[in-house]
Amino acid sequence: MRKIIHIDMDCFYAAVEVRDFPELAGKPVAVGGQSARGVLTTCNYEARRFGCRSAMPTFKALRMCPDLIVRPVRFERYREASNKVREILRACTQQVEPLSLDEAYLDVTAHNRYGWTIAKEIRGAIESTTGLTASAGIAPNKMLAKIASDWRKPNGQFAVTPEMVDTFMRDLPVAKIWGVGPKGSNKLAKLGVVSCGELQQLPAHRLRELFGRFGDELFNLCRGLDDRPVEPRRLRKSLSNERTFERNLEDWEGCRDELDRLYRELVDDLDGKAAGRQVAKAFVKVKFSDFTRTTKECVCRKPDLETFRALLREAFHRSGESVRLIGAGVRFRDEDQQDEVDQLELDL
Repeated sequence: MRKIIHIDMDCFYAAVEVRDFPELAGKPVAVGGQSARGVLTTCNYEARRFGCRSAMPTFKALRMCPDLIVRPVRFERYREASNKVREILRACTQQVEPLSLDEAYLDVTAHNRYGWTIAKEIRGAIESTTGLTASAGIAPNKMLAKIASDWRKPNGQFAVTPEMVDTFMRDLPVAKIWGVGPKGSNKLAKLGVVSCGELQQLPAHRLRELFGRFGDELFNLCRGLDDRPVEPRRLRKSLSNERTFERNLEDWEGCRDELDRLYRELVDDLDGKAAGRQVAKAFVKVKFSDFTRTTKECVCRKPDLETFRALLREAFHRSGESVRLIGAGVRFRDEDQQDEVDQLELDL
């Protein structure tokens, strides 16, 4: 039985801003675009009490919270803090799978100690080293650990032990399952399905009718089954990042602003995780509100922001639906066969 920990930093970007500028403590703070068409990347809990959230247009957030302090994005500082956190994680185990700057999975199965104790020590080390807080989830698989890390936010932790899984999943809202989202929840609610226990009553073929290929995943996920291993850093065939939005994006401008943020993160990752690798292709992925998805890519050795915007523009106009997820990435040249380009599709 695996022992997985999911570490999730609390309001990461906003927390770094408050740490760096102590006069912001206790005030509603957000990070993101400051223009009329800007979009929030994240906000702290003081801002969330007014209804502010990530992916919300800045002008709307300011209407809801006139005293909201909107800080510009400073990726260098976030990357610096993230690197310190990862050093702490890797001091515990080399079985670390970073998901983004502010979250990661750890496989601590080989440790002859309780996952709860390990997670508590990690969180303490993060706070004493960086001045930032993190929440943790402990469970026998990645999906449950990620759900658990959100259970006692901020600055808390929760464990789902193997003997708890059946009971825990029975009452868990379907919206908590990765990939379902508001649209999927509404679709299921119309069928009288609100909890995972109720979802378990639907046969696999019915889930495929409702959600396509994702229905097969959903059949297992609603039962708390997830056999994905923690995958430490290895030679990548591609590098990408993505963001699923709490509220779907309705227009091109909002999508463009989110892509710009993803692009800056991607460039930062290319300079760090993939320094020296040769890029072969650039790609953009879009998932729409009806769960259809499309990918647009092009051969490109040195992709810039305009390249990614052009890809997104074409992908965005392939559907009239609102957008629930955007991903941006590159595919690398095969280091063993420099004249061939890796054609494998990445499932984002």
